[in-house]
Amino acid sequence: MKKLCSSVKETVRWLFDFKDWKMLLRSIPGVVTTLFVVSVVVMNLMASKTIIMTNPSWLGITGGLLISWIPFLCMDTVVKTYGAKGATKLNILGLIVNLGCIGIFQLVSVIQVGGDPNTYSAFNATFSQTWQIFVASSIAFVLSGIANNLINVGVGKLFRKNPNGKLAYATRTYVSTALGQFIDNFVFTGLAFLVFFKLSIGSSLGWTWITVLGTAAFGAVLELAMEVIFSPIGYNICKKWQSENVGAEYLAYCHSMERKADIGRIEK
Repeated sequence: MKKLCSSVKETVRWLFDFKDWKMLLRSIPGVVTTLFVVSVVVMNLMASKTIIMTNPSWLGITGGLLISWIPFLCMDTVVKTYGAKGATKLNILGLIVNLGCIGIFQLVSVIQVGGDPNTYSAFNATFSQTWQIFVASSIAFVLSGIANNLINVGVGKLFRKNPNGKLAYATRTYVSTALGQFIDNFVFTGLAFLVFFKLSIGSSLGWTWITVLGTAAFGAVLELAMEVIFSPIGYNICKKWQSENVGAEYLAYCHSMERKADIGRIEK
């Protein structure tokens, strides 16, 4: 129990370590942070539409699956350079920004003073998300992000002789992306359609457990294929960051906190 309480206290302290947040966000190149956050917001908007539903219903694909590989590609470069905890904080930032955007979208869609409200029906339908979608996607995003980061680091530790080589980077990104995407798709579709929609409106909109499993497996394979194509870009970015000492200040701070608190602030 003492160990559990200690872990909870440390997690809370790490989460609200604003100096850590400040140094991390200042350290990660702005292009990566921007691409990650924008892709998360757009991905969740696109997830509101099921673009493919087979009959019999063994596979369903939402629009968000088309670009969900972009956040994972960004996370792979960040977790390699800044560690699992740094990448997890980027996940949390993406979640906060996405929830903020959803709130703004909802506000704009319900405000209508004067004029013909039917003129903006298409806008309102596009940007007014159902709670079932954004709650499920938020939970899935956080869980899959944490899993992706931890798996990435864990696989990387297997390559003791050449941890910064191409084989090590490819293996850790392929495995973490495939498993992370499976978790993301499984949790999102399972919660949204089989739990939230079923409980709130009495219908799963045609989704079954077979559909959820088929979608999760298909999504994992599709995103793995994307990772195979684009991972060389991520590898070259990491090598460039390493040669230019990108993130050195943040990593030095993390190591100093590790020595001070005698805990693993980062794992690489």
